[in-house]
Amino acid sequence: MGKIIISTNSSFDGVVQDPDGKDGFAFGGWFDQVIGDDRPEWAQYFVKEALGASALLMGRTSDEWFASRWLGRTGEWANKLNGMPKYIVSSTLEHTAWSNGTVISGDLATEVAKLKHEIDGEILVYGSFQLGHALIEQDLVDEIRLMILPVLVGDGTRLFGTTAGIRPLRLTHTATIGDGITSLAYEVLHKG
Repeated sequence: MGKIIISTNSSFDGVVQDPDGKDGFAFGGWFDQVIGDDRPEWAQYFVKEALGASALLMGRTSDEWFASRWLGRTGEWANKLNGMPKYIVSSTLEHTAWSNGTVISGDLATEVAKLKHEIDGEILVYGSFQLGHALIEQDLVDEIRLMILPVLVGDGTRLFGTTAGIRPLRLTHTATIGDGITSLAYEVLHKG
């Protein structure tokens, strides 16, 4: 049975919008402003995570964003990301931008529950914050992994929006990455 895992970089105040500054957000580019000498250890964490994953699940915009940044790359990390199966949730797409993609349309809860039964292992959700919110609301997320960077952005889209109710979590992992990044993992305690 597959596990849905939201994995993302976040500012200390929870902003996830435009970390590389290429999307035109006024406060974008915060990631490069603070990553500094911690980049190799940060990358090592995400390489290990990707190598242990079975698939990616994302929305249309994230599919385009990742495809534009990863398709031309090579190396262990790029080869894994480019080669693994990707499931793109969209009501408008016919074809995915990134390699090995399958478009998922229809009822989100039904389709993702079916995906969890078909795939054995970790199904990572990168970016795709609107999708992440919907997955949390449908009680389909099994784990949330946050890489918290030491910066306050102040404004922008945050990972967690308003939820329909309390969502209990259980801390399963903490680590310091480099000199200033905090890695946290939480198991989502499912309803009923």
